[in-house]
Amino acid sequence: MPDEEFKATLQMLVPMVVETICKQYGMDEFSALHSLYVSRLYSDLERERTKLWHLSPLALAELWHQEVTTGKIVYPEEA
Repeated sequence: MPDEEFKATLQMLVPMVVETICKQYGMDEFSALHSLYVSRLYSDLERERTKLWHLSPLALAELWHQEVTTGKIVYPEEA
C-alpha cells in the first residue's frame, strides 16, 4: 500500500477505534484517544507492514483493552 494511502487509512480508522473504545469501555473521547496514542498497539498499527489496519475497529479496540488490562497483546493470526 502506498504511504499516502496508508496514512489516509489510519486517519479514517483511528476515529472509529476511539469511538468504539468510548462506547465499549465508557471512556471520554480525549482519554480514549490519548490512551490509544500512547499504546504499543498504536505504535504497531502505525507500521504498515504489521497489517493491523486490516482489523475492524472493534477488534482493534479489544486489542487495546487487552493491552491496557494485561500489559500484553496477542495479535490474531490474520493480522
